[in-house]
Amino acid sequence: MDYLPRVADSELAARLRRSGAVLVEGAKGCGKTETARRIAASELRVETDPAVPALIDVDPELLLRGQTPRLLDEWQRQPRLWDLVRRAVDDRGTPGQFILTGSATPDDDAQRHPGLGRFSVLRMRTMSLSEMGRSSREVSWAETRAGEPPTADDVGWGVNDLADAVVTGGWPAMASADAATAREYVLDYLDLLAEVDISRVAGVRRDPLRVRRLLASLARNTSTEASTVTLARDVTDATRALDRETVASYTGALERLMIVEDLPAWQTSLRGSATLRKSPKRHLVDPSLAAAAIGATAEKLAREPKTLGQLFESMVLRDLRVYAAPNRGRTFHYRDSAGREIDVIVAYPDGWVACGIKLGGGQAEAAAASLKAAVAAIDTQAVGPPDALCIITGTGPGYRRTDGIAVVPIGALRA
Repeated sequence: MDYLPRVADSELAARLRRSGAVLVEGAKGCGKTETARRIAASELRVETDPAVPALIDVDPELLLRGQTPRLLDEWQRQPRLWDLVRRAVDDRGTPGQFILTGSATPDDDAQRHPGLGRFSVLRMRTMSLSEMGRSSREVSWAETRAGEPPTADDVGWGVNDLADAVVTGGWPAMASADAATAREYVLDYLDLLAEVDISRVAGVRRDPLRVRRLLASLARNTSTEASTVTLARDVTDATRALDRETVASYTGALERLMIVEDLPAWQTSLRGSATLRKSPKRHLVDPSLAAAAIGATAEKLAREPKTLGQLFESMVLRDLRVYAAPNRGRTFHYRDSAGREIDVIVAYPDGWVACGIKLGGGQAEAAAASLKAAVAAIDTQAVGPPDALCIITGTGPGYRRTDGIAVVPIGALRA
């Protein structure tokens, strides 16, 4: 299969120019290894090379020998490699020595002391619509943030197309697959996650049935602020009760596998007496996981607009995270005690963008009123005015409203 260019390609190259080693992390199957191989000069497959367990005890320095940048794939299976790489970076004194890829966070403190200039961390996610070749790419996210009018034709998407994009997801292996084939791939992915991966990363046996029920609950609560108590109540039945501590433990393991990636609440100053909500919104790393976890096909989602809307919001969040990453953009949501909310805030070191998300382009008017009311409640003297206000839609054209708000169809967006 031909390699599809990723937004992370240039970011990885830039990080190698300034750091001794780059840690590329992300969920299994998101494309970390293939992206790293595009720039690596040599490779060690830590998980599958039979020589690794012996050499790590006898002569671990041999594992680091090779042309640079040297790729250490699934390094976390041998956590001692972290300190070995760190020492090698110090000894060699030049950038671009190693790329470490990992699909799980180790349970020790190996990553807690990287040292300035030694390591840079690059988070990869599943592919955006643009990277998958499903966007017309008429609108640049960076230019929209800078105030350029987001001019784009209606790409002609309807609910069936949006449901298809959600179910297919952003898996590189499924870039040319139809929705039915992609759904089978994701179901296999969930089976492996429940049967093997979560127990391996937790270090203890986890009940696959409970894992599946929790994933289904997280899927049903996508784009909501469901608490751990709510999740525990949702996955409990007459024969198998889960308390909040158990749910938190299972969710923590899914976070270490980078399957769960919640959207934190933005903490800022407000005008007036309203207070901020602090709960994160629930999200899985790719909307196809949520669709598969609740048994949704593209056809079924197209008939259930509420569920499709929740998963569409998650898909937009995934794409925004991909597009914002090169400029260190981080994503949040905003909701205050007066009920005002902003679906996604992309916060940069030097500014921020407020985004409303609507499935239909015809909802732009209501979305604009809601967005302006929420921004008006924020103390912009403290955080500065937003760089842009944006409504991201599933259908319709791209344009700038008379009030300055950008309306952008997700099917036309790129980094």
